[in-house]
Amino acid sequence: MAQPKQHPAKKFISRVITVVCLGVFIYAAYGLFDIFIDYYQNRQLLNNLQETFYDAASAEDAGEGGSTSDSIRPGFDELLKQNSDVVGWITVDGTQIDYPILQADDNIQYLTRNYYQKDSRAGSIFLDYRNDIHLHDERNIVVYGHRMKDGSMFQHLTKFLDEEFFEAHRTFEFDTLYDSYEAEIFAVYNTLTDFNYIETHFDSDEEYEQLLSDIQAASKFQSDVEVTADDSIITLSTCDYELDQNEGRLVLQAKLTKK
Repeated sequence: MAQPKQHPAKKFISRVITVVCLGVFIYAAYGLFDIFIDYYQNRQLLNNLQETFYDAASAEDAGEGGSTSDSIRPGFDELLKQNSDVVGWITVDGTQIDYPILQADDNIQYLTRNYYQKDSRAGSIFLDYRNDIHLHDERNIVVYGHRMKDGSMFQHLTKFLDEEFFEAHRTFEFDTLYDSYEAEIFAVYNTLTDFNYIETHFDSDEEYEQLLSDIQAASKFQSDVEVTADDSIITLSTCDYELDQNEGRLVLQAKLTKK
């Protein structure tokens, strides 16, 4: 028995729908491929920078280079040749955080630019433009980074929201062009941008002590790290979506001790 012929209008609509669906699929696939390539290139770039930094640092440890507190440490020489905005390095055990720190004249430039000043979804890890990398009289050193879905940049700060991980990883390494510091973690929390945890200037000891008190009150977990007005802290800040999609932040803070 012959099949009834499909009405021309219905046949046309069916073809249009097929073409539209195919177009949407191709567009989505291209978008995913573009994201994958961006992630891959970012990982390769960071791996190369890590090799450069640690090879130079190994040479320094072997006695092939030296520095004073007023000179740039040899471990950064090659990095500075590639980008004069580099000011330090951060390494957090148990995470993928093992990156150079850049600093621009604002807190915008490195949100969407990589180490070589090229556009990148991942951006870079960067120091607040208000901070002085010499850390002279600096009380709150603020470092920013994105949370990337592949686990890179500051995504792994979320691990510290687990109390067991928090207790097992209480320190990380913070290196500047001039000195090396141990950072002793004392707080982690979700917050909103209306909490000025990124303040870098304080008119008095009391104002700074109030911030320290507010930080400890906000922390998900209590620590036995004593932080006073005589101490400097480092603040690691990234976006967070628990409290708000746009204004939410995840913060990890630690007391700095010069090695």
